[in-house]
Amino acid sequence: MSGRRRLGLVAAAATMMAAAPISTIYASWTWLVQCIIAVGVVCGAATLARSLRAPVWLQALAMAAGLLLITTWMFRSGDEFLGLLPSPETFAHFGTLGTQAVEDMRGYGIPVPDRDGLLFFTVLGVGGVAVVVDLLTVGLRRPALAGLPMLAIYSVPVAIYPESVPTLPFVIGAVGYLWLLVADNVERVRRFGRRFTGDGRDVDVWAPSPLAAAGRRLAVVGVVAAVAIPLAVPTFSSGLLTRLTQTTGAGEGNGSGRGGNAGKVDLFSALSGQLQSTETVPYLTVTTNEPDPYYLRFGVADDLTPEGFRNQAPNGRPANTEIQAPPVAGTRLPQTTYSARIKVSGRFDMPMLPVYANTTTIASLDSAWFYDPSLQIVYSNRRSASDAEYSFTYISAQYTADALRGSPDLAPESTIRQQYTQLPDLTAEQQAEVERIVDARTADAANQYDAVRALYEYFAKDNGFSYSVQTKTGSSGSDLLDFLTNKTGYCQQYATALAWLVREAGIPARVAFGFTKGSETAEPGTYTLTNQNLHAWTEVYFEGFGWVPFDATPASDVAGSVRGDWAPDVDATEAPTASAAPTTSVSPGAVSSGAPGERPERDTDELPPGAAPIAPQGPRWPWYAAAGAIVLLALLAVPAVLRSSTRRRRSAPASAATVAAATGAGEEAGRMSILGPSPELEKSRRDAHAAWAEMLDTMIDFRVEVNPAETPRNTVDRLTRSESLSPEAASAAAVLGGAEEHARYARTPLTGSDLGGALAQLRQGLSVHAGRRVRMQAVLMPPSVLRHWKTAIGDRYAAVVGLFGRWRDAALRLSPRRLLARSR
Repeated sequence: MSGRRRLGLVAAAATMMAAAPISTIYASWTWLVQCIIAVGVVCGAATLARSLRAPVWLQALAMAAGLLLITTWMFRSGDEFLGLLPSPETFAHFGTLGTQAVEDMRGYGIPVPDRDGLLFFTVLGVGGVAVVVDLLTVGLRRPALAGLPMLAIYSVPVAIYPESVPTLPFVIGAVGYLWLLVADNVERVRRFGRRFTGDGRDVDVWAPSPLAAAGRRLAVVGVVAAVAIPLAVPTFSSGLLTRLTQTTGAGEGNGSGRGGNAGKVDLFSALSGQLQSTETVPYLTVTTNEPDPYYLRFGVADDLTPEGFRNQAPNGRPANTEIQAPPVAGTRLPQTTYSARIKVSGRFDMPMLPVYANTTTIASLDSAWFYDPSLQIVYSNRRSASDAEYSFTYISAQYTADALRGSPDLAPESTIRQQYTQLPDLTAEQQAEVERIVDARTADAANQYDAVRALYEYFAKDNGFSYSVQTKTGSSGSDLLDFLTNKTGYCQQYATALAWLVREAGIPARVAFGFTKGSETAEPGTYTLTNQNLHAWTEVYFEGFGWVPFDATPASDVAGSVRGDWAPDVDATEAPTASAAPTTSVSPGAVSSGAPGERPERDTDELPPGAAPIAPQGPRWPWYAAAGAIVLLALLAVPAVLRSSTRRRRSAPASAATVAAATGAGEEAGRMSILGPSPELEKSRRDAHAAWAEMLDTMIDFRVEVNPAETPRNTVDRLTRSESLSPEAASAAAVLGGAEEHARYARTPLTGSDLGGALAQLRQGLSVHAGRRVRMQAVLMPPSVLRHWKTAIGDRYAAVVGLFGRWRDAALRLSPRRLLARSR
């Protein structure tokens, strides 16, 4: 291997080592596999260009083209030319992936799941750095400058989340850079033959140079110091020693089960990407024995800002341990314990599992999943909900207005009240507007429930509020104030606005995320939930009851909306009947509400009359495996099919040859000498050549050596002796050899031989002495076909190399350096 090729491989490997810190960003290793493939293609394109002695700018162009092709292949839009070459639609798809990546950067915390947009940016970034590192190291021979793009890769994780980069990835990246410098140093020394140590002694080429050894020692000391100093000096150890010594997922009550970055998913942003989606994607299949279940929930947002609520990282114990009893279990409310089983599809890619409120036990989950009793959510710091299947039990309490009115007010020093009544910093005008609304609605409230109920009824359509996914902007500087002014929005705006007003009244409130009731399937108690069922609502804390849901979004615009007498449908034309159990309110044409997928303009969640409900889809991998097996078998059968087709084509004309009369041979030869060869003789000559080619391929199939330099007679003699052919097979070989001899050297080819029969007789004679493995390989994977393919590839490669050589010569003639030299 030449020095430049070796240095190019080192540059590619060093680039991947510099990308090691990216492992702290992703929850899986998909990015690594894709980046290795992309960097490998870039390295291969550079090696091919250098083997053709292309100039540096052509090398850069070849690497960029390779990166584009592999990126197109990994992130296909479906409209590529020949399935690989990018089209205008491909670049439009890349733009969509870029937009998705920006949204994911805002919405996801560390570690992030495998999102196409983020993976696209990662592959494109690492591949681009690989191009720059290769050009600087091999093309321009400036490997020290290659540290800048390599440092850029390391800086990305640090900039995204500083505490997420531990020590080991930094060491790996530093070792890669040092490896690159050492490899370039060794290559430079090799180009000059022997090393000079400075004291006048000639030494062997592998003898250590004092200057190089000193440089390596300094580099090692520098890396060790960079790692050790932050660990040793307290001032520099903010978060680093903690991360090295902290155990995540311990599941203790002190909060060590927080799992570092678990739950840092911006639920509003993460779900808003599907808001305008025209595709209905099944997410969950829920089976419960509760006759009329409420909403499934998987997330909570409790940090209020002027722009809305944001969710904080949860804190809990492993979900497979004992779960703290919910507050409602100690009340005298009518309550029943139910069980549910949920099967999550592969499309619900979030580190949270949906459960019903007041969960009491959870089964079928390992220690990677945690349960936060305060937020009542199940989460993980390293798993995704995709394809999960689990069961749990929960308490369904029948809240009533009279019971909630008896709830005592929380003391001002209560932790829950202090935490869940915090308000954002507003201007004096903004604060005055919010206080005006709250004071006007709660002036006559005698207790906490009446105040909440008054604010809940404020969002009725009679007060000017309307449901629409196309929200209106304003000039107040606060999204929530804009909604209270324009009074147009969807479930997120309704839920956050109600929670804000309730907090302004001094009552704890937060926003919950989950799914509405969904569509019941043919099996009773089984519901299918899609992205169209995603929803957000408000939860208010009542002392002695826990968190009670209030859904302020108009029930007529939410498919599967559930209402009870403690929070009735304020837009109903008739007064709601007092009932202890929740009731489902679904209007004709209503669509589901939720962060994503809420579109009142389209009836995507409602089933038409008489239509069958959406059935849960089974796993698709068996179909893919079967299709892959069929394709593999078809590919393996290609050589056998080609060999059989070639044998029939060669043997058919030879078998159909007519035996000419012996008396007419002289007359035919006389006509040939005067008028030239006749068509019959030319056909006989072609048949002889085809039969001889078939004989040679048969010898190759049965592992008999073929020497193209031999004459047909020598080949027949060697075949007869080496293979110990039977008299019949030896006679058939002699017939084929004689026909080929006459076709090559005689003026008149043989026309009276049964070449097809001779080929069959020879093949039978060779198979008698061949082993079983050789016979099976001759039928299933004929070596002659593989040999022809190898020869054809070699010929094509030689032609391509010659073509690129001519292009290289033309490019060198157009080199700016030569043009400037000529102009002088």
